[in-house]
This record gives sequence, structure tokens and C-alpha cells, in this order.
Amino acid sequence: MRPSSILSLLALSAGLVTPALAEQVELENMTIDGRREADPTAPTLAEKRAEFARIPGGATLVDGETYKTGRSSTLQDALGMATGVFVQPRFGSEESRLSIRGSGLQRTFHGRGLLLMQDGAPVNLADGSFDFQVIEPLATDHIEVLRGANAWHYGTATLGGAVNFVAPTGKSAPPVDLRYEGGSFDYHRLFMAVAEDFGDWDAYLSLSDSSQDGFRDHAKQDNQRYFANLGGRLGDRLFTRVYLTHVETDSELPGNLTKAQMQDDDEQAAVGNLRNDQRRDFTLDRIGNRTVWELDGGHSLELASFYSEKDLWHPIYQVLDVDSEDYGLRLTHKWERQGWRWTGGIEASHGRNHDVRHQNVGGHAGRKLNELRQTARNLNAFAELEIPLAERWALIGGLAWLHQEREVDDRFKCSTAVTSRCVFQDESFEATYVGRLARLGVRHDLAEGVQLFANFSQSYEPPTFSELTGGQIVSKNDAQRARTWEAGLRYNRDGVDLDLAVYRSEIRDELLALNDANGDPLGTVNADRTLHQGVELGGAWSVGTFVLRGQYLFNDFRFDDDEVYGDNRLAGMPRHFVKGELLWQRTGWYAGPTFEWVPTHYAVDHAETLYADRYALWGLKAGYRPGQGLGFFIEGRNLSDRRYAATTGVIADARGQDSAQFLPGDGRSVYAGLEWRL
Repeated sequence: MRPSSILSLLALSAGLVTPALAEQVELENMTIDGRREADPTAPTLAEKRAEFARIPGGATLVDGETYKTGRSSTLQDALGMATGVFVQPRFGSEESRLSIRGSGLQRTFHGRGLLLMQDGAPVNLADGSFDFQVIEPLATDHIEVLRGANAWHYGTATLGGAVNFVAPTGKSAPPVDLRYEGGSFDYHRLFMAVAEDFGDWDAYLSLSDSSQDGFRDHAKQDNQRYFANLGGRLGDRLFTRVYLTHVETDSELPGNLTKAQMQDDDEQAAVGNLRNDQRRDFTLDRIGNRTVWELDGGHSLELASFYSEKDLWHPIYQVLDVDSEDYGLRLTHKWERQGWRWTGGIEASHGRNHDVRHQNVGGHAGRKLNELRQTARNLNAFAELEIPLAERWALIGGLAWLHQEREVDDRFKCSTAVTSRCVFQDESFEATYVGRLARLGVRHDLAEGVQLFANFSQSYEPPTFSELTGGQIVSKNDAQRARTWEAGLRYNRDGVDLDLAVYRSEIRDELLALNDANGDPLGTVNADRTLHQGVELGGAWSVGTFVLRGQYLFNDFRFDDDEVYGDNRLAGMPRHFVKGELLWQRTGWYAGPTFEWVPTHYAVDHAETLYADRYALWGLKAGYRPGQGLGFFIEGRNLSDRRYAATTGVIADARGQDSAQFLPGDGRSVYAGLEWRL
């Protein structure tokens, strides 16, 4: 448009020219299109919110901007206020107890019971276990949390559901992002990311380097993570995106303390961990791809695939030297028309572990004790259909079929020269697990921004290799099965964003470490019947320039008329848990308190004879986070220097005696950071 035409248009709009003059104004044609062309391999946060609003159950999106206002180091930093997620680090590290609805309740390391994903492709090994250190919270745009069967469309049927960390792209990320964090316990984190939009294609690359001495002795950590993705069009309707990951992580393990030791000196490491230099070090390389082909009539095909290699050096009670190779793909067909929506697919994955175990001699490999070749194969099919019943009502039904194999080939044989020092136990076995599952849900849009939902679902989880090999072996473990009822609402009106779900899971054959009636340990076995039920409440409330954000969990997990434990509560999880923050926010500035509260003690053993104490923590944070330019934050945590157990081990019966099951939380700490975004 010529400058003279622009001036004439402004004059017309202001009423400063006469009608006669207006008739003589001639404007050139001009089209303004501010819409972003959709990329199905990288949906925006707004597009994901619209998708999640159709799920008839617990599903939450975490905007990365909400936790990057403070230290962003662990999964607790990223997921601590996500509705329904209980995540507590073992010693200020990535290793945590990560649980949704009591999934993987006894695991404070090498998680299970959830599908952990990076950009829609599994981070889990094929046997179902996963490593926390793979994820870089700063290289995350948003996080999808799908609780229970609400993760059905990702092909998983675990009790806990799925958590998907979605990376920025060259179109969504700033061209340059530089960030430094530092603080207590010699904590340092340097993060750099660059992004470029080439039009039909875009690219994103991030590098991070972090280290800390840790609050406790023997708790040093060093992590380097490299992430990249490249995506774009292969045709008018064909899109693809490739993801690359390289992780190098070294972690010393300070170990568990008795309650008396923790109260006397919560910074000390366990003697055995120091003597054996216990640690967890590994290197991971991973490549993933997501390709979407949009077809006529509302149809689309999506292929997600991955390949990963991991080398683990893990001196603990033995030295575990494990090389893993995992790969898999998921093909999904989607269709949508006039309120009808269909998702169906098939998923296959395969994993191989070469697990060699040695005697731990001061953190070095001594005499060889075992050699296992572990193989996991999975073939799953799933389908889900949404049917519009009436105005604002929808019915959602789903079916799934799972065929999973676990095989262990014990290749270690005692040499005749050392038979007197060698006790051979053949751990070889083969097992096949087949599950046939269903779900049914209903959704009602009661009013604008108010939605009710209810559903029934089934879940199915075979044991991982951690439950099938090593120590006391019970190779006949069955898969863990559950039936879950869930109801709740979403409310997003008048400054209130609320996510509420009430659930009840009746579980058969839950995988737990138990004792027999004489108190003798059985190893990991199938409990007959257990019950997980509770309330998940989370969200945000904005009043003027103040925002209250956080979550509340009510956890009622118990045995159901067990021969040994009766109706005792399952150990390891507090009955009530509250975590949140209250911030004043204005044009990029923010300040306010943070808090975490466990109001009652909770059992460390299933026999309910040893307890972790209740605690309350508070902190403060403030900063400035603009869309572009220089920002900063400063954050204080546990400012009252409360001595407490962040999480605990879980045992069957402590018999009223103190036991080394307590993992102290960090003491008083202060962190600060600078970030510059172009």
C-alpha cells in the first residue's frame, strides 16, 4: 500500500474528509494473514489444551514457563505442582519416587508403573522401567500428564498413565536462549539453546551442563545433555520431525539412613555407600522420529519411532555393568468428523540388556558373579472412539490388547576352580503376559468453561526385569491388574482454573516386596488384593495481580483383607500432600512464597511399625521474566532449615525397629539465575 493511500485511509476513519473526497480514494488490495500454519508433529500448547478438553478423565498440561521462574533442575522442579503427580527426589537429584495414583509405589529409583516419553516416543526401556536423568526440564516447552487410562491413545495401559515432555521447535522457541543457575551445595547449571525457522522447515538445538556437590556427603552429580530436533514438510500433507538425544550423567549415591542417623546428622552418607563408592553413571544415545500424513475426509496416519543405546555402570551391593539396546514404533490412525473421533493403532517394541554383575570392591569390579541376557518384546493394539450423544454430551469407549514377553538367559556358570566360593542359581526363564482391556467414559460440557467427566478403565502391567532377576527371585510373578473408576470436573472461569478427579482402583496381584506370616522376606511378589483410591485437586486462582497455584493429593492406598497385613495402609506415600506457591505477578515481575506440607506421619513398612514424620517447608522466590531480553530469579528453599525425610524406602515389616530407610531432604538453600532470550 502506498503512503498516500494509508494517509487517506486514516483520514477517512477519523472523519476528517468529506464524502466527495472519500469517493475519490483508491486503495490497493492488501491481505493480512496472522495465522500460524499448523504442524501436526509439533502441536502448540493451545492446540493441546483443546485436545485435552476432550479427554473424559484426569489430564493436565504443564506450561514450561510456570516452573522456569525458579531453579529448574529436577523432575520435582518441573512436575511438583502438576495435578495428581507425587514426585520426591532421593537426595536433591533426578532420581526420585515418581508416582501417579500409587504407581511404582516402592520404587525410589529406576522408575516403573508409568510411561515416560520425550516428544511422544518412549523413554522407557522395553521392560517398562525408565531413567529420570534422560529429561532436561529447561529443554521442554510443555509437559503432558495423562493419569491412568487417559493415556490410552499413547498405547499404554499402566496404572499411573503417561508423562510426555515436549521439546520446543524452531518455530516456538526464541532464536537464542542463554541461562545460568547457581546456588547452594555448589550447584551450577549452564543452558544454551538456539532455534531457527527456515519456512517449511525449522530446527532446535539445546546443550546443558550441570553439577553439584549435593546437600549430603557422597552426593556429587555431573550431567551433560544435548537435544536437537529438525522438522518440516515432505509434501503438501506429509510432515516429519527427527529428534536426537545424547546424555552423559554421573551420580554418587549417599544411600539411606536410619531415623536416628538422620536426626543426628542429615548430611552424612551411609557407611556402606561410602565404602563401596556406590554410584549410578550412564551414557545414552537416542534417535526418534514422528511423521504425520494428513489424508482426505478427516483421516491421518502418524508413525512414531525410536532407537536408543545405554551403557550403565552402577556399583551398589554389586557392580552392575549393563548395556541396553531398545527400539520400537507406534502407528496410529486418526479420524474426525462432525463430533465423531477415532484413534486406533498398533505398537511394537523390543529391548535387549547385557547385564554383567561383579563383586563390589571399593566401587571397582571384582570377581564376576553373574551374566544375564535379558530380552523384552511387546506388541500392543489399541482403539478409542468418541461418539456425540447429544448437545454437549459425548461417550468415549476403548479397547486394548497387549502381548508382552520377558526372557532371561543366565549365561554364568561356576568355574570348578572357584566352586567353593560360588553359589550358582540359574535365573533363566521365559514368560508371556497377555492382557485384554476396555475403557468407557462420558463427558458433559455443563457450561462455558465447566466440564464434568466419568470413566471406567482397566490396566495391566507385567513385571520389569528389576522384579524378575537379582537377589531373591520369584520368577513366577504375574502381571499387575486393576479396575479403576474415576469422576471429576474441569473448571476454567473468572480467574479460576480447576482440575479435580476422584478415583478408586481395585488392584489384583500388585507387585510388592512382602514378608510371609513368619516375618521372613519373600522378595517381590504379587499381593492378592489392594486398593488405591484418592482425590487429585490442582490448578490456579488469579485475583488481581496475585496467583495461587498448586495441588492437593489425598492418598488412601491399602491392603484388602490380606492374610498378613489385613487392611493396613501401603507404606511409602503420605496420606495428604500439599504443594504450591502464591505469587504477585505484573508485566514480567513476580514475587511470593512457596510451600510444601505433609500434615501427618506415614508408614515406612507395610506392618505399620515405623513412620516418617510429618513436615512443613516454606520458601520465597522473586524475579523478572520478560518474553525477550534479560531476566533473573532468586529463590530460597526450606528457609526454616527443617530436617525431614523427602522420601523413604519401603519394606514389609520393620518389627518396630529403626531401619535405614530414610532419605533426608535438602536443608536451607538459595539459588539464583540469569537468562537472556533474543
